[in-house]
Amino acid sequence: MYCPDPFAETHPEILRALIQRYPLATLVSVGVNGLEANHIPLYLVPGEGPQLVLQGHVARANPLWREVLSNSEVLAIFQGPQHYISPSWYATKAETGKVVPTWNYAVVHAHGPLHVRDDPAWVRQQMVALTAQQENGFTMPWQVDDAPRDFTERLIQQVVGIEIPISRWMGKWKVSQNQPVGNRDSVVAHLEQQKQPDSEAMAEYVLVGLKGGKRDHP
Repeated sequence: MYCPDPFAETHPEILRALIQRYPLATLVSVGVNGLEANHIPLYLVPGEGPQLVLQGHVARANPLWREVLSNSEVLAIFQGPQHYISPSWYATKAETGKVVPTWNYAVVHAHGPLHVRDDPAWVRQQMVALTAQQENGFTMPWQVDDAPRDFTERLIQQVVGIEIPISRWMGKWKVSQNQPVGNRDSVVAHLEQQKQPDSEAMAEYVLVGLKGGKRDHP
């Protein structure tokens, strides 16, 4: 991924937070038919050890787990907030007119080898962990054990677990850092006026950058 230094995000806690909030990954692999892309929620296993690990599962009918080339890396792309930025939002438009549209976004790319975990007990614990993460904060969080055991066991037989030890990862936070403060102020104001989830999240990313603080997830 092309990533100029001003947009590079290297803080592990920031990268982790984005993955946890936006776990649906675009998983890019090389198989017998060349490049493939699957869209799979992946769970970042807690811990601060030297080897971070992503876990997930795919349908048994999905050829990914059979066809991914041995010892080849896969790429998991996690997409955070994104938003179109109109040049009309910039304060400098009235001063010089030298402004153009752009797109703000935050993403994490994680690389690593794909390991198959064709083990029902492993798959169940992975489902339990991912479900607990996503249900956290709900008034009445759903748990895997809320469903009949024989029902979930049949479903688990239809999927295969996958695990990706992360060999390297990087983040790109393109959130108006290359604009003067006046333009960033006006971008925040216009994003907040949109009153949409992604616009509000992006306004927070730009605002944190304006304050000069450590970028964190809203």
